[in-house]
Amino acid sequence: MSKAGTLDLASGVGGRISKDDVLSAVDKYEKYHVCYGGEEEERKANYTDMVNKYYDLVTSFYEYGWGESFHFAHRWSGESLRESIKRHEHFLALQLGLKPGQKVLDVGCGIGGPLREIARFSSTSVTGINNNEYQISRGKILNRVAGVEQTCDFVKADFMKMPFPENNFDAVYAIEATCHAPDAVGCYKEIYRVLKPGQHFAAYEWCMTDSFDPNSEEHQRIKAEIELGDGLPDIRSTRQCLEALKQAGFEVIWEKDLAMGSPMPWYLPLDKSHFSLSSFRLTAVGRFFTKNLVRALEKLSLAPKGSERVQAFLEKAAEGLVAGGQKEIFTPMYFFLARKPLQDGQ
Repeated sequence: MSKAGTLDLASGVGGRISKDDVLSAVDKYEKYHVCYGGEEEERKANYTDMVNKYYDLVTSFYEYGWGESFHFAHRWSGESLRESIKRHEHFLALQLGLKPGQKVLDVGCGIGGPLREIARFSSTSVTGINNNEYQISRGKILNRVAGVEQTCDFVKADFMKMPFPENNFDAVYAIEATCHAPDAVGCYKEIYRVLKPGQHFAAYEWCMTDSFDPNSEEHQRIKAEIELGDGLPDIRSTRQCLEALKQAGFEVIWEKDLAMGSPMPWYLPLDKSHFSLSSFRLTAVGRFFTKNLVRALEKLSLAPKGSERVQAFLEKAAEGLVAGGQKEIFTPMYFFLARKPLQDGQ
């Protein structure tokens, strides 16, 4: 995992946004969301701007607190967070049946933590598609450090309009990324297009579960906090994702919310009642330290104005995620394995 420190956090806030413009970017980002009067349709219509602003603002915080892989994992008793994240990535590779030498696509790859792990684990070549220039530049540095430049690369593009020919990849996966898509059917259709016939697409999706009550103000508040804190236009239900896969043309082999029945809660790293030395920066004490560190860095002009507000909405997201997990109305790991037929109907 990444060893990003205090100076990396301070210098990275804002990504490719000018440091003088970070505060105004925070203002604009927040106004997309329900908590600040924003509307779902506006978020969907402007998803590229919203998601880019989000990742410019938060990537250094993610890497500082979470490491190179920005995702959750179902976790076994006695297993560290780092071990569970690696196993979660290996599980995906095994479900796809990856074989040495295959060409694989990572849709919404972040800074490439899973991409590097899966490429090394499976001896495949993995291309990551990402529309955020800052994350790609950071990922290329980490590729060089890991020595995987020959098998891992990045393409800057919108995954709703991918610059690849049809039937190009042996496998495609997405880890907690296509939740940013404004239209699930359109996103899955584009993945279907670039995947070779007979091959597989697997993903972990962020979803509202069947326990979510759209008429509950509390449930809607939790959903809105997650959307604000995680750059989402909307959070689809597991049923909507499943139906979107079928509409895109995929054959669904199997699907399951892997959060159900997990020996340890997926949200444990963010639960303020939990303490861990191995993931200290995610604990209540660690987050309190980060909050005051960011405040001090901003006052000393070592971090741009607006940094503390970024940390604040990430804190709000953590509260929403924990509440959503405890009430079992939200999951970050609705898993599915789907296949593109050899021919239409086969």
